[in-house]
Amino acid sequence: MHIDALKIYCDVVRLRSFSLGAEANRVLQATASLTVQRLEKHLGVPLIDRSCRPWKLTPAGRKFYEGCRRLVEDYYALEAKVRGDQVAADSLVRVAAIYSVNLRDMSRSVRRFTELRPGARVKLEYLHPSRVLERVLNDEVDLGILSFPRGRRGLKVVPWREEPMVMACHPHHRLAREPELAVRRVAGEAFVGFDADLVIRRKIDAFLRQHGAEVKVVLTFDNIEAVKRAVEAGSGVAILPRPTLEHELQARTLVAVPLAGPPFVRPLGLVCRRGRRLSPNTAAFISLLQRNGEPLAETAPAGAGPLAGGAGELTAECRAAEAGGGVTAAG
Repeated sequence: MHIDALKIYCDVVRLRSFSLGAEANRVLQATASLTVQRLEKHLGVPLIDRSCRPWKLTPAGRKFYEGCRRLVEDYYALEAKVRGDQVAADSLVRVAAIYSVNLRDMSRSVRRFTELRPGARVKLEYLHPSRVLERVLNDEVDLGILSFPRGRRGLKVVPWREEPMVMACHPHHRLAREPELAVRRVAGEAFVGFDADLVIRRKIDAFLRQHGAEVKVVLTFDNIEAVKRAVEAGSGVAILPRPTLEHELQARTLVAVPLAGPPFVRPLGLVCRRGRRLSPNTAAFISLLQRNGEPLAETAPAGAGPLAGGAGELTAECRAAEAGGGVTAAG
């Protein structure tokens, strides 16, 4: 079996398409299909169940994919290292983030990263949370950024930072001038929330119930930008992460009222596929994010802690990847 054949199989599975897998390898679709058939004949077991639409992997096919994916990654990393073009092979860091990650912070981090590593590029896309997870699990991106991240099979989740939640109001709303707001006072208010299938909606609902504040949900959306526009229009109030309101607070189109009592925060996490090799540039970008946009670990002041916010789990791996050409996100 040739490495090229294993790569075709991995791309067909990763992209869930014979045609896209063929395109990724610059071969005909018929060639990709024949390659998979030859692998099945060689192994003596079916790898893909073609009896259903869309087709799906057999248990043997999934086991073979997991092993081949690591093998192909290792081979091409070794080949690039031997040829001396590792920098070129590792130039692109692919990142998928939820819509509500602070755009200014991310832009600053990307700009700082490219200043520190002129040969590297970051491809950043903003997606629905379910699409972020999907792209990470399918190896379509190197790193995902999610709120309220949860452990899941096949994923490595590392806490990044916590953002305080506040009550967002129109400047003329009766609660807008409160220095601090007892949550129970929101009871009965018209409320702009998130769609029911989002984790942040469930967290906010539980928080309101905990404080005995039953609100009137008048509108729901799947992203923070739409929620903010509705609050600006006077449709109601909303509970949102304060960093996402930076632009509106400067423009004075919204007011952020702190919530009394124990802190209610939105945790953000960095997500990568468990077992996936972290390239040096991906590891460096993770280190930069973990340091909240400050210089990379090797330029940090003596005695500085490895990470802010307790997110130290990937630090050793990232440093090893930066120094040694890549590690695997295990653990």
